[in-house]
Amino acid sequence: MSKSAAKRLMPKVPDLPGATRRQQYSASTRRALLEAAREQFTQNGYVGTSLDAVVSAAAVTKGALYHHYNGKVALFEAVFEQVEDEAARSITRAANGVRDPWEKSLAGLRAFLDVVQDPTYRRVVIQEGPSVLGYERYREREQGSSFAIVLDIVGTVLGAGQWDLPEPMVETFSRIFFGALSSAGESVAGAEDPEAASARVEAAVGFMLLGLRQLVESGVEFQDPVQARDEVAARLLEDTPGT
Repeated sequence: MSKSAAKRLMPKVPDLPGATRRQQYSASTRRALLEAAREQFTQNGYVGTSLDAVVSAAAVTKGALYHHYNGKVALFEAVFEQVEDEAARSITRAANGVRDPWEKSLAGLRAFLDVVQDPTYRRVVIQEGPSVLGYERYREREQGSSFAIVLDIVGTVLGAGQWDLPEPMVETFSRIFFGALSSAGESVAGAEDPEAASARVEAAVGFMLLGLRQLVESGVEFQDPVQARDEVAARLLEDTPGT
């Protein structure tokens, strides 16, 4: 490769305060690779994306790519992490901007439903993530971002009344909601009409939150899980004919 050709392949290097020229170049190269890979994976999927296409779009050499990532899976995981982190920050900002716990839960839900309709999130995280990363690695990534948000919101909602639930019970509530939201997100992302599917999910989750709020505000005791289970069952059946 000629010097002039190599020069054209060098990404522009921004000034980063406190960083050496080498560090600035390395950061610029990594950023160019992630941007190019993100676009390629979104448009073509994992199988349809080649590393040659990525380095060409990033205007770097393949050697530069292998300096930062040991292969296609590692590059995909870096993009996955970037997209997932951005989504988590977006949902957190929406939820943290509301003080009332019930409004906070709705704000977080709506932000989540917006996220799953984003083409990049839908393709990289929902459609490609589980198969490329493997189930365990995929769930590990989710645990570090999405689940932490659900745990915070659910903990806030459950703490809105007089309940003082032990940590295992709060986690149980959170895992149930997290599982429901993960499944709902997949259904919205794969729907022919994502907007309509999103409205259905918001309505269904809203009903569940309303029921939970009524329980919290009605004074139902929740010290022992078995006792709470029996009391809720009794209330559900008290107006049922034939019981």
